[in-house]
Amino acid sequence: MQCTLCSSISQPFCADKKRQYFRCTECDLIFADPDTLLSQTEEKLIYDYHENGPNDIGYCEFLNHLTTPLLDKLSPGMKGLDFGSGPGPTLNLMLEEQGMKMSVYDIYYAPDTGQLSRQYDFVTCTEVAEHFREPDKSWAQLIGLVKPGGWLGVMTCMFTKETADDFNLWSYKGDPTHISFYTPKTIQWIARHFRLELEIVNDRVILFRKNKVAL
Repeated sequence: MQCTLCSSISQPFCADKKRQYFRCTECDLIFADPDTLLSQTEEKLIYDYHENGPNDIGYCEFLNHLTTPLLDKLSPGMKGLDFGSGPGPTLNLMLEEQGMKMSVYDIYYAPDTGQLSRQYDFVTCTEVAEHFREPDKSWAQLIGLVKPGGWLGVMTCMFTKETADDFNLWSYKGDPTHISFYTPKTIQWIARHFRLELEIVNDRVILFRKNKVAL
Protein backbone atom coordinates (compact mmCIF):
# COMPACT_ATOMS: atom_id res chain seq x y z
CA MET A 1 0.00 0.00 0.00
CA GLN A 2 1.31 3.46 -0.93
CA CYS A 3 1.49 5.93 1.95
CA THR A 4 -1.08 8.71 1.64
CA LEU A 5 1.40 11.25 3.01
CA CYS A 6 4.82 10.50 1.53
CA SER A 7 3.99 7.88 -1.16
CA SER A 8 6.47 5.39 0.30
CA ILE A 9 5.75 1.74 0.98
CA SER A 10 3.37 1.06 3.86
CA GLN A 11 2.86 -2.27 5.58
CA PRO A 12 -0.29 -3.76 7.14
CA PHE A 13 -0.29 -2.70 10.79
CA CYS A 14 -3.51 -3.95 12.35
CA ALA A 15 -7.21 -4.43 11.70
CA ASP A 16 -10.49 -4.22 13.56
CA LYS A 17 -14.03 -5.23 12.62
CA LYS A 18 -14.47 -2.17 10.40
CA ARG A 19 -11.22 -1.69 8.53
CA GLN A 20 -7.53 -2.33 8.10
CA TYR A 21 -4.74 0.09 8.96
CA PHE A 22 -1.34 0.55 7.36
CA ARG A 23 1.87 2.05 8.75
CA CYS A 24 4.41 3.80 6.55
CA THR A 25 7.99 2.56 6.67
CA GLU A 26 9.31 6.05 5.87
CA CYS A 27 7.21 8.77 7.58
CA ASP A 28 5.47 6.49 10.12
CA LEU A 29 1.96 7.68 9.25
CA ILE A 30 -0.74 5.21 10.26
CA PHE A 31 -3.78 5.37 8.01
CA ALA A 32 -7.02 3.54 7.35
CA ASP A 33 -7.46 1.57 4.15
CA PRO A 34 -8.66 4.23 1.67
CA ASP A 35 -11.23 1.78 0.29
CA THR A 36 -13.05 1.66 3.65
CA LEU A 37 -13.57 5.38 4.29
CA LEU A 38 -16.99 6.90 4.88
CA SER A 39 -18.54 8.93 2.10
CA GLN A 40 -18.46 12.70 2.61
CA THR A 41 -22.23 12.61 3.17
CA GLU A 42 -21.84 10.03 5.95
CA GLU A 43 -18.94 11.97 7.39
CA LYS A 44 -20.88 15.24 7.55
CA LEU A 45 -23.82 13.53 9.30
CA ILE A 46 -21.46 12.66 12.15
CA TYR A 47 -20.08 16.21 12.30
CA ASP A 48 -23.62 17.59 12.41
CA TYR A 49 -24.02 16.00 15.84
CA HIS A 50 -21.07 17.91 17.28
CA GLU A 51 -22.28 20.40 19.86
CA ASN A 52 -19.02 22.24 20.59
CA GLY A 53 -19.32 26.01 20.51
CA PRO A 54 -18.17 29.28 22.08
CA ASN A 55 -20.52 28.88 25.06
CA ASP A 56 -19.01 25.52 25.99
CA ILE A 57 -16.49 26.33 28.73
CA GLY A 58 -14.89 22.90 28.58
CA TYR A 59 -14.38 23.17 24.84
CA CYS A 60 -12.79 26.61 25.20
CA GLU A 61 -10.46 25.28 27.86
CA PHE A 62 -9.54 22.45 25.51
CA LEU A 63 -8.73 24.91 22.70
CA ASN A 64 -6.59 26.93 25.11
CA HIS A 65 -4.05 24.13 24.98
CA LEU A 66 -3.24 25.52 21.53
CA THR A 67 -4.04 29.22 21.93
CA THR A 68 -1.81 29.70 25.00
CA PRO A 69 1.50 28.65 23.38
CA LEU A 70 0.50 30.09 20.00
CA LEU A 71 -0.30 33.54 21.37
CA ASP A 72 3.23 33.73 22.77
CA LYS A 73 4.40 33.78 19.14
CA LEU A 74 1.89 36.36 17.86
CA SER A 75 1.24 40.08 18.09
CA PRO A 76 -2.15 41.87 18.19
CA GLY A 77 -3.44 42.78 14.76
CA MET A 78 -2.03 39.73 13.02
CA LYS A 79 -4.27 38.01 10.48
CA GLY A 80 -5.13 34.36 10.98
CA LEU A 81 -7.22 31.60 9.48
CA ASP A 82 -8.96 28.85 11.43
CA PHE A 83 -8.86 25.94 8.96
CA GLY A 84 -11.60 23.39 9.65
CA SER A 85 -13.62 25.56 11.98
CA GLY A 86 -16.48 23.05 12.26
CA PRO A 87 -20.21 23.64 12.82
CA GLY A 88 -19.63 25.87 15.85
CA PRO A 89 -16.67 28.17 15.13
CA THR A 90 -15.00 29.04 18.42
CA LEU A 91 -11.25 29.34 18.14
CA ASN A 92 -11.55 32.33 15.82
CA LEU A 93 -13.63 34.17 18.42
CA MET A 94 -11.16 33.38 21.19
CA LEU A 95 -8.29 34.75 19.11
CA GLU A 96 -10.27 37.83 18.09
CA GLU A 97 -10.68 38.55 21.80
CA GLN A 98 -6.88 38.62 21.95
CA GLY A 99 -6.67 41.22 19.17
CA MET A 100 -6.23 38.98 16.14
CA LYS A 101 -8.06 39.44 12.83
CA MET A 102 -9.58 36.09 11.98
CA SER A 103 -11.08 34.32 8.98
CA VAL A 104 -12.57 30.83 8.95
CA TYR A 105 -12.76 28.01 6.44
CA ASP A 106 -14.47 24.64 6.65
CA ILE A 107 -15.17 22.27 3.79
CA TYR A 108 -18.75 21.72 5.04
CA TYR A 109 -19.74 24.68 7.23
CA ALA A 110 -17.78 27.66 5.87
CA PRO A 111 -16.82 26.61 2.33
CA ASP A 112 -15.70 30.01 1.04
CA THR A 113 -12.68 28.99 -1.01
CA GLY A 114 -11.76 32.64 -1.35
CA GLN A 115 -10.28 32.31 2.13
CA LEU A 116 -7.79 29.86 0.64
CA SER A 117 -6.53 32.28 -2.01
CA ARG A 118 -4.36 34.35 0.33
CA GLN A 119 -1.70 33.85 2.97
CA TYR A 120 -1.93 34.56 6.69
CA ASP A 121 0.38 35.46 9.55
CA PHE A 122 -0.79 32.26 11.22
CA VAL A 123 -3.13 29.35 10.59
CA THR A 124 -4.81 27.11 13.15
CA CYS A 125 -5.97 23.55 12.50
CA THR A 126 -7.55 21.92 15.54
CA GLU A 127 -8.71 18.30 15.49
CA VAL A 128 -8.75 18.30 11.69
CA ALA A 129 -5.53 16.64 10.49
CA GLU A 130 -6.73 13.20 11.60
CA HIS A 131 -9.62 13.56 9.13
CA PHE A 132 -7.37 14.17 6.10
CA ARG A 133 -8.24 11.80 3.25
CA GLU A 134 -5.24 12.92 1.23
CA PRO A 135 -2.76 14.18 3.82
CA ASP A 136 -0.09 14.82 1.18
CA LYS A 137 -2.30 17.43 -0.50
CA SER A 138 -3.89 18.76 2.70
CA TRP A 139 -0.58 19.44 4.48
CA ALA A 140 0.80 21.16 1.40
CA GLN A 141 -2.34 23.31 1.24
CA LEU A 142 -2.14 24.20 4.93
CA ILE A 143 1.49 25.21 4.77
CA GLY A 144 0.89 27.18 1.59
CA LEU A 145 -1.59 29.35 3.50
CA VAL A 146 1.11 30.56 5.90
CA LYS A 147 3.23 33.60 5.10
CA PRO A 148 7.01 33.24 5.28
CA GLY A 149 7.92 33.61 8.94
CA GLY A 150 4.37 32.74 10.00
CA TRP A 151 3.03 30.01 12.25
CA LEU A 152 0.89 26.92 11.82
CA GLY A 153 -0.71 25.64 15.03
CA VAL A 154 -2.03 22.08 14.93
CA MET A 155 -3.97 19.98 17.42
CA THR A 156 -4.23 16.24 16.80
CA CYS A 157 -3.66 13.38 19.19
CA MET A 158 -0.37 11.68 18.33
CA PHE A 159 0.12 7.95 18.71
CA THR A 160 3.07 7.69 21.08
CA LYS A 161 3.16 3.94 21.63
CA GLU A 162 4.43 1.28 19.26
CA THR A 163 2.46 -1.91 18.96
CA ALA A 164 -0.65 -2.82 17.01
CA ASP A 165 -2.25 -3.93 20.26
CA ASP A 166 -1.67 -0.46 21.71
CA PHE A 167 -3.22 1.09 18.62
CA ASN A 168 -6.27 -1.15 18.72
CA LEU A 169 -6.88 -0.16 22.35
CA TRP A 170 -6.43 3.56 21.61
CA SER A 171 -9.77 5.36 21.95
CA TYR A 172 -8.79 8.06 19.43
CA LYS A 173 -9.01 5.59 16.57
CA GLY A 174 -12.58 4.66 17.51
CA ASP A 175 -14.07 7.67 15.73
CA PRO A 176 -14.92 6.46 12.20
CA THR A 177 -14.01 9.87 10.78
CA HIS A 178 -10.44 9.60 12.15
CA ILE A 179 -8.41 8.08 9.34
CA SER A 180 -4.88 9.57 9.45
CA PHE A 181 -2.79 9.17 12.60
CA TYR A 182 0.53 10.79 13.35
CA THR A 183 3.43 9.80 15.54
CA PRO A 184 6.19 12.17 16.67
CA LYS A 185 8.28 10.69 13.85
CA THR A 186 5.56 11.65 11.33
CA ILE A 187 5.47 15.22 12.63
CA GLN A 188 9.25 15.43 12.35
CA TRP A 189 9.04 14.12 8.78
CA ILE A 190 6.49 16.84 7.91
CA ALA A 191 8.78 19.51 9.36
CA ARG A 192 11.78 18.25 7.37
CA HIS A 193 9.85 17.74 4.15
CA PHE A 194 8.33 21.22 4.16
CA ARG A 195 11.41 22.85 5.75
CA LEU A 196 9.61 24.10 8.81
CA GLU A 197 10.81 24.89 12.29
CA LEU A 198 9.12 22.56 14.75
CA GLU A 199 7.99 22.84 18.35
CA ILE A 200 6.15 19.85 19.80
CA VAL A 201 4.39 21.34 22.83
CA ASN A 202 2.92 18.03 23.96
CA ASP A 203 1.42 14.88 22.44
CA ARG A 204 -1.53 16.89 21.11
CA VAL A 205 -0.21 20.36 20.25
CA ILE A 206 2.33 21.09 17.53
CA LEU A 207 3.64 24.44 16.32
CA PHE A 208 5.35 24.84 12.96
CA ARG A 209 7.08 27.99 11.74
CA LYS A 210 7.57 28.67 8.06
CA ASN A 211 11.01 29.90 7.10
CA LYS A 212 11.22 33.57 6.21
CA VAL A 213 13.19 32.81 3.07
CA ALA A 214 13.13 29.78 0.81
CA LEU A 215 15.93 27.30 1.48
